[in-house]
Amino acid sequence: MRLGALDLPNRILMAPMTRSRAQNAGLVPTRLMEEYYAQRASAGLIVSEGTWVNDQAIGFINVPGIYSDAQTRGWTSVTEAVHAAGGRIISQLGHVGAGSHPDHFDGRLPAGPSAINPGERSFTSAGIKNTVTPREFTAAEIARTIADYRRAAANARRAGFDGLEVHAQGAQLIAQFLNPRLNRRTDAYGGNAERRAQFLFDVLDAVHDEWDTGRVSVKISPYWTSGWAFVADEEDLADYDQVIKRLSDNALAFLHLMGPVAQGVSDQEQIAPFARYRARYAGPIVANVGFTRTSGNAIIEQGTADAVSFGSPFIANPDLVRRFAAGHPLTDGDRATYYAGTADGYTDYPEFTAAGHP
Repeated sequence: MRLGALDLPNRILMAPMTRSRAQNAGLVPTRLMEEYYAQRASAGLIVSEGTWVNDQAIGFINVPGIYSDAQTRGWTSVTEAVHAAGGRIISQLGHVGAGSHPDHFDGRLPAGPSAINPGERSFTSAGIKNTVTPREFTAAEIARTIADYRRAAANARRAGFDGLEVHAQGAQLIAQFLNPRLNRRTDAYGGNAERRAQFLFDVLDAVHDEWDTGRVSVKISPYWTSGWAFVADEEDLADYDQVIKRLSDNALAFLHLMGPVAQGVSDQEQIAPFARYRARYAGPIVANVGFTRTSGNAIIEQGTADAVSFGSPFIANPDLVRRFAAGHPLTDGDRATYYAGTADGYTDYPEFTAAGHP
């Protein structure tokens, strides 16, 4: 299929997943990461793990950045390995904002749209800690952060990525700006739904300075619920309706759309929430969260989405595309190793063999 300017051999995307394997002071991608991504190159498209746009974006240990020359060189080795294996990969640009913790900044406070504690948790070198009340971004800091997104986008192009994705999902910085409970600003970036969305669209304008629109996507999560601030009520959903309509005017490669995180629902119950945005978004939609081979085929056949991204199934099944195509069973991942930092549970999952599969 074709997503914007991206030609894909199948409709199975590898979703961005934090795996914490950049265990070095510079948060530089490693050779282990080269192997990991290359093993999964049969995906129609790989979206990299969320990658820091500056050193103030950090909110999780051992996650790589894309703001330094060394990081850019490290990502160049990753993209070359993926391309050599026949794959395609785009960079997801992220910033945790108020979801971070002073432990990441030598005791200094993280910054958010307003000085309001989001009630999230941050994975620090001393373990998981509750967030604190952040500083409020000044107007100058907002401008510098947008410029850092532009620089990160330029670095992604230098590193050989095939495109990029703006991380606007979950409880991270852009989602904080969109959230009326966390954004109490009275300037151009707050006060009503349109102004709360302005940070996202200014970031998009910045990355479009470096990339054609047909190679840029946005990942967004209207249904996200977390802590006290992210509740996905009807008012929030109505605000996201307007954001997604505005995104239609940006000629994105695709909208990467997270559905509700739900277990034990039928395929149709899983698909139904996406119909709300199929009616509001004119371009390609990639559906995400909890899909199986069966429900993924169903949402595509019904025309509610154009492709599906898979996260955790790719962890233990580097050959997920082949397994889906042949109807082979999937291997379960070892959750204890998701963020372990070594090759264990990262690059040591074998491809399917009929004789050797448990």
